[in-house]
Amino acid sequence: MKVNVWNTILQLSKERSVEPRVIIQAIEESLRVASAKFFSQNEKVQVLFKPEKGDLRVFAAKTAAEEPKNPAEEISLAEARAIRPDVKAGETVEVDLPADTLGRIAAQAAKQVIFQKVRDAEQEKVYSAFAPRIGEIVTGVVRRVEDGVVILEVNRTEVAFPLREKLPNEELRRGDLVKAVITQVFRGTPGPQVVVSRASPRFLARLLETEIPEIANRTIEIKDIVRQAGERAKVAVASRERDIDPVGACIGVKGNRILAISKELQGEKVDIIAWSPDIAAYAKAALSPAKVERVQLVSRADKAMLAVVPGDQLSLAIGKKGINVKLASRLVGWKISIKQEDAHE
Repeated sequence: MKVNVWNTILQLSKERSVEPRVIIQAIEESLRVASAKFFSQNEKVQVLFKPEKGDLRVFAAKTAAEEPKNPAEEISLAEARAIRPDVKAGETVEVDLPADTLGRIAAQAAKQVIFQKVRDAEQEKVYSAFAPRIGEIVTGVVRRVEDGVVILEVNRTEVAFPLREKLPNEELRRGDLVKAVITQVFRGTPGPQVVVSRASPRFLARLLETEIPEIANRTIEIKDIVRQAGERAKVAVASRERDIDPVGACIGVKGNRILAISKELQGEKVDIIAWSPDIAAYAKAALSPAKVERVQLVSRADKAMLAVVPGDQLSLAIGKKGINVKLASRLVGWKISIKQEDAHE
């Protein structure tokens, strides 16, 4: 049978960025599946498809027999001679799918299974392209919002930006540019396979790398990050070189480096904390911007401590809705209680 699909295959290949051989294999497989209604005895169906020449055959090879016992592999001598008059018992004949049936199922296959196979190939290509990029910042264009997810287009690929992963006060409109970090890449899922976030601590970490060369070249190490997205973040840093102040380097001259990051985060306050192996000193620094008089370890077993602060620093240490002390506790991994300094102490 002659079919004219080569140009269609080439067009699909170009539009979907999928190799022609993948599409050809998809067509062959779909023809095998679709021909099962005609070859209903579990025959081994063979497909000869040469699209560049327009040649297409679907057939099953069977052995002519006087008394066929296995219909999947044998055919009666009478039926075999209807195909090839000179055939003898024991010889093989090729039972072709009738031309009208072949034409009909070929068209059905093109509409159904082929596009599924092409879609599978596209998804695998997306996975291969994005899986190694987890943790990388990408910029996408807002296309639409559906089911609590903003759909972004990144390099002609749709990625999912869940509304819970955006900053609280951000309003997104179609056509807006969004910078976010890749947090997850799934294989073989319907819909977008790539998930991005702006609320993740990883997003802040990548922004710090972008803005601060000492972090990018690993002179300064980020020990930990905790965030209340859109409100406040605390970043613990340590220097690998004695003559470099990690906090000062991250903040920058007149705060220019950290202000640039805060601006990208819609005004989120970013506290840079000097990491310390001394848990009391670390907790004292973690309560920044509040000034802490002293820290007392209440229970090592329960990981509980008490921070004593001057009266004018109490609300700052606790923070709005308790956010400052909560983030400090998460950063050091201990429960921190705040106590106002007694004037008589």
